Amino acid sequence: MQVSASSGRAGEKADSAGQPVFPVGQMALFVLVTVLFFLWGMSNNLTDILVQQFKKSFELSQFGAQLVQTANFFGYFCMAIPAALVMRRWGYKTGMVMGLVLFGSGMVLFWPAAVQGQYGMFLAALFAVGCGASVLETAANPFMAQFGPAATSERRLNFVQSFNPPGTVLGVIVGAKYIFSGVELTDSQVAVRKAAGTYTAYLHDELMRVVPTYLVLGSLVLLFALVLSRMKFPSMRSADDDLSKAEDQGSFGELLHYPHLWFAVLAIFCCVGAQVATWSSLIPYMKQYTNVSERTAAGYLTATLIAMMVGRFVTTPLMKYIQASRLLGMYGAVNVVLILLAVTRPGMLGAYAIVASSFFLSIMFPTIFALGLKGLGANTKLAGSFLVMAIVGGAVFPPVLGFIAKQTGSLAAGYVVPAMGFVGVSLYGFLAERVRPTPGNTSPDAGPLVAARGHGV
Repeated sequence: MQVSASSGRAGEKADSAGQPVFPVGQMALFVLVTVLFFLWGMSNNLTDILVQQFKKSFELSQFGAQLVQTANFFGYFCMAIPAALVMRRWGYKTGMVMGLVLFGSGMVLFWPAAVQGQYGMFLAALFAVGCGASVLETAANPFMAQFGPAATSERRLNFVQSFNPPGTVLGVIVGAKYIFSGVELTDSQVAVRKAAGTYTAYLHDELMRVVPTYLVLGSLVLLFALVLSRMKFPSMRSADDDLSKAEDQGSFGELLHYPHLWFAVLAIFCCVGAQVATWSSLIPYMKQYTNVSERTAAGYLTATLIAMMVGRFVTTPLMKYIQASRLLGMYGAVNVVLILLAVTRPGMLGAYAIVASSFFLSIMFPTIFALGLKGLGANTKLAGSFLVMAIVGGAVFPPVLGFIAKQTGSLAAGYVVPAMGFVGVSLYGFLAERVRPTPGNTSPDAGPLVAARGHGV
């Protein structure tokens, strides 16, 4: 199941010529589903704020604080396949609404968790949030990849993913303003408060600061679930299918015949693991090697997200002229160099390198996702669930980074972990064309999927 890089490039350019990126006549639904990318972007990067806030409020080690990311992203692993089975039976709309309900409910659970003051309850709430986000991504990513011509799926998915970074930026800004109090006690001040019996009250006040943000965001998500439940969704069918047939459901067994899918699953694992580890450790990294405050360090985290947003908007148009997989390989290689700079030159130079890496991180997830779904036809929903499961890399890389930092006393040393993740992404980019399916080797149902208008779900 191989095709030469040259023939792949020629075919890609020929296929995409004159093809629209957006679905014709269905822009209202397209816009609403695009909002989902913004919403889970806010949540995912609020966890980067929570790592530092819980580290302070519960007096945790770096390893213990990174369990925030483990709880959140482990939900992706647990719910991806159940979500795919739900959507195989009831469609994308049911999956998105179910995901929003889980997502919003997990956020609301922050209130009782804060009242009880139990770290374990927060981790359970974050697991629920991750489960909801897993269902959303299992639904929204393949839906958008299919919601238009197959030849422009990478460009379309990169476009809608471009609205994820604005959500992440807003999430960090809101978190820095409303969760971080700006009160950072020195060891002597902690000793004074402990002697006066006021230190426990201070930690509880810091903990309660997470509640308003999550209650408001959770309420908005639940309201959006109601709005989306009132929309009509098109059926997604193979271009070669008779539209009188029921919507295809696909088969797990058939997925074993698509090596390009499993290569993409491994690349997603490396990509998300590297991304989450890089971002979630930036504030602690700057606290260890510079003299900046938490809020100032959060400003640098915001800068990484702006760099990612700019990278998406700048790079997506380039994919019309440069092969997406080759661009991905080059960006991965650049990030290896930047993260190794953060390892070897800890301090402001290393922090600048981490910020710059987000520009090149920008296209990685949506490009890998779209390439992994190429030619899968009726198996797209199930295949998408495995790609979403691979997001569990975000649960694995951060605690490994934290463990290395704990053992060595150096967060910079821990950044070797995301550097290795970017090595995996770069290799995928340069080798992906060798395992892409040729038109003659796809299954009978693996033609481009189109939205069948007039068949509301």
